[in-house]
Amino acid sequence: MKAFEWANASTAQDAVKLLAPPAAGMDPDEVPHPIGGGQDLLTAMKGYMVRPSRVVNLKTIAGMDQIASDGKGGLKIGATVTITALEEHAEIKSKYPGLAEAVASIATPQIRHLGTVGGNLCQRPRCWYFRMDNVKCKKKGGTTCYAAAGENKYNAIFPTGPSNIVHPSDLATMLVALGASVTILGAGGPRTVPLEEFFITPEQDVRRENVLKEGEIVTEIQVPAPSGKSTYLKFKERESLDFAMAAVAAAVELNADKTVKSVRLVLGGVASVPWRVADTEKFLTGKPLTDANLAQAATMALDGAQPLEKNGYKVPLAQALVRRALSKLNA
Repeated sequence: MKAFEWANASTAQDAVKLLAPPAAGMDPDEVPHPIGGGQDLLTAMKGYMVRPSRVVNLKTIAGMDQIASDGKGGLKIGATVTITALEEHAEIKSKYPGLAEAVASIATPQIRHLGTVGGNLCQRPRCWYFRMDNVKCKKKGGTTCYAAAGENKYNAIFPTGPSNIVHPSDLATMLVALGASVTILGAGGPRTVPLEEFFITPEQDVRRENVLKEGEIVTEIQVPAPSGKSTYLKFKERESLDFAMAAVAAAVELNADKTVKSVRLVLGGVASVPWRVADTEKFLTGKPLTDANLAQAATMALDGAQPLEKNGYKVPLAQALVRRALSKLNA
C-alpha cells in the first residue's frame, strides 16, 4: 500500500474541499478518495489498484448516518448509514421487504456492521482480472479485457462495451427497482439524479462505474413511498459472503382484479449496471401474472443476452428467478 494522508471531514462541504485533486491532470487512481466503512477501498489500496494521495473519512460528518422520513411516505437514507442499520430499521422491514431482503443477502454480519450504503453503491467491480495487481486490463487503462476469452464464469452476459464487468451491489439493483434517487455534492453544489442514471457502462467510460466526478460524494439516497409489494431474489455460489451470480429485484403494484398496475423489474449479476428490463415491464402491465405470462416475461427479460464461454448458465438461472419473484408478489 502506498503511503497516504488521512483527513477527517467535519461536514460534507469540507469533504468536497479535501477531495479536490491537488494538481490538474492527475491519474484518477491517485487523486484523493473518500472512505466510509473501507471494505472496498482498503482492499483496492492493498492491491495497488488505487493509490490515493489522501483518504477522506466521511464517517466523521454529523447527520449523514441517519435514516429519516421524507414527509411523503418515503425515506431519506444518509450515505454513511451502515448496512446493519438499514437491515435493522423497522420501517424498511415493514414497508420495503425487497430492500430488507437485499440488505440481508450482503456478505457477513461483520461486513454489514462496517460497510455503508454509499460505499455499497459505489464499490468497484469484482472481476478477477481487475483485482489482480499485476494485470492491466481495460478497466485499469490497458488494451485488453482478459475476461472476454479467459475466466468469465462470473462476468456479464449483457454486452455494454469494452469491459465485461458485473456491477456487484445488491442494494443498487433493489433501489433502482424501488425508483430511488441519489443526491451528490461537489464543488458546484448539490444535484439529485435517479439512481438508474447514476450508474454508467464501460461503453460510456471504461474507467468509471458511476457519474461521480473528482471531488464529488454521495450524501443521501431518497426512496419514494412504496406503491405495492417488492422482493429481491439472489442466487449465489456460497450461502454467505458471496456476490450474486444472478439476482432479480421486483416491485409490483396490482389492480383489484389482480392485473399489473405498475412493475419495475431489475436484474443483478448479469451486466455492468443494474439491468432494468423495460420491455418486460411493458409486456406485464395490464396483464394478470399467470404462469403463461410469467414464462413469457422471463424469456423477454433475457432477450439480448450474449453469454461468454463459461457463463451461459446465467440465462436460465435469471429466467427462473424472474418467474419466482413475480409469482411471489402475486400471492
